[in-house]
Amino acid sequence: MTDTTATAAGDWWRTAIIDIEPGRIRVRGYPIEQLAGTVGFAEMIWLMLRGELPEPDQAALLEAMLVSGVDHGPQAPSIAIARMAMTCGVGINNAMASATNVLGDVHGGAGEQLMELFADIVTREQDGADPLVAVRAALDTFQAHVSRYVPGFGHRFHPVDPRGPRLLGLVAEAARQGTVEGRYLRIARQISADLERRAGRHLTMNIDGSGAVVLSELGFPPMLGRGLFVLSRSVGVLAHAWEQNQAAERNKGPLPRHVKYRYTGRPARTVPR
Repeated sequence: MTDTTATAAGDWWRTAIIDIEPGRIRVRGYPIEQLAGTVGFAEMIWLMLRGELPEPDQAALLEAMLVSGVDHGPQAPSIAIARMAMTCGVGINNAMASATNVLGDVHGGAGEQLMELFADIVTREQDGADPLVAVRAALDTFQAHVSRYVPGFGHRFHPVDPRGPRLLGLVAEAARQGTVEGRYLRIARQISADLERRAGRHLTMNIDGSGAVVLSELGFPPMLGRGLFVLSRSVGVLAHAWEQNQAAERNKGPLPRHVKYRYTGRPARTVPR
């Protein structure tokens, strides 16, 4: 192999994340053996994504978000899919992949959409709009062109999602300590108030919403909002897949066998000659 060919091969994949040679592994410049046993998993995630280790208060806030999103029971589509997949005889990795593949805009991925809405509001404010005017204009645009459902608010199960107040309280404390600015917490509360005005009732901030506040305050871009939620929920997916594996049940569908789905098609008929 010529020097030119070797250079071309080495440039095919470029990365600033990890440097590996025989007997050596460095992550963002840090030897892996120094990181192991020294930094926590949330800190490692931050290092991998951001290139530097976080401050302890930043890591604690990120970890709070990751802990809050791990699970929401077998009625959550991602968890139910993982459990059903395990009864089909697939590997645990297949069950996890099946589950995380449904974490889209509606289930689990709404945080990314809300973070994009936050960014729109911030841009309007930077262009000189009054904060409340910016919120209302951004909501009008979102509901007119994207969805009448504003991501991060409302929950089909919880009148008040217990994860929301806890995470927002941690963000408020972090803002008082100067760890975060508090801008996105303020915007989220303004959105909540305006949605209540529009709907005539309170809409709880769910884990997508409160998680989006945490991640926006910590400076993560919207796309990573979804990725980080997937990391969080993967813990619950793994736990449920493993638990289901111990049950020795086969081909377990979404309904018990004695509960029949509703057929809405044509009545019984005969194929014409």
